[in-house]
Amino acid sequence: MLLVPLYEHPADRPEDWERVIRSARRLHSVVLNPDSGPGKAPDERFALVAERLREAGVPVLGYADTDYGRRPHAAVVQDLLRHRDWYGTDGAFLDQAASGPDLLGHYGRLSVAARAAGARTLVLNHGVHPHPGYAALADLLVTFEGPWDAYQDASAVPPWTADHPAERFCHLVYAVPPGAPAELAGELATERGAGVHCAVPGGGAHPWGTLPYALEAAG
Repeated sequence: MLLVPLYEHPADRPEDWERVIRSARRLHSVVLNPDSGPGKAPDERFALVAERLREAGVPVLGYADTDYGRRPHAAVVQDLLRHRDWYGTDGAFLDQAASGPDLLGHYGRLSVAARAAGARTLVLNHGVHPHPGYAALADLLVTFEGPWDAYQDASAVPPWTADHPAERFCHLVYAVPPGAPAELAGELATERGAGVHCAVPGGGAHPWGTLPYALEAAG
């Protein structure tokens, strides 16, 4: 299954958004991120995309940056409420999540708040394998986010992950070269116990402005 973080405006990349919507059956969820969060005001184009995704049965996750626990609880919750009220999101994608045990309480409170705000699907993006206690807080943990070169060497998987189904883990890989088969990233994710993934060609400071190879290949 694919988790798609397409951080591009629908007016700028309408064809890409159409392809995402057409691929609904292959998607775990889609992250909605108008402006490093919900933005300062509702955007009709994002609202329409979110509506069409929901109608297609795809969970729509509102993006909120947690800054590794440094961002105030109230600011994160405000983002989630705006996503819900403006775009009808039914899930939450909490980015830059801390991974150590010292902030489990903070993320536990964010988890409760996200559920109260209507998040039926909650994703924590640690980018690495976190303390096992985080598995009790979210539906999906992103345990790898990084470039293709690093992903090929990142084979170590903590033993505690075997206590959970693969559908609870996700790998996000960018800067994947065209020469790498589109299926290879998915195969590596499966081998490493992650049932959800996304692999894109984009790199640099804005890798998530490109479609996953799996959707590009689908035509």
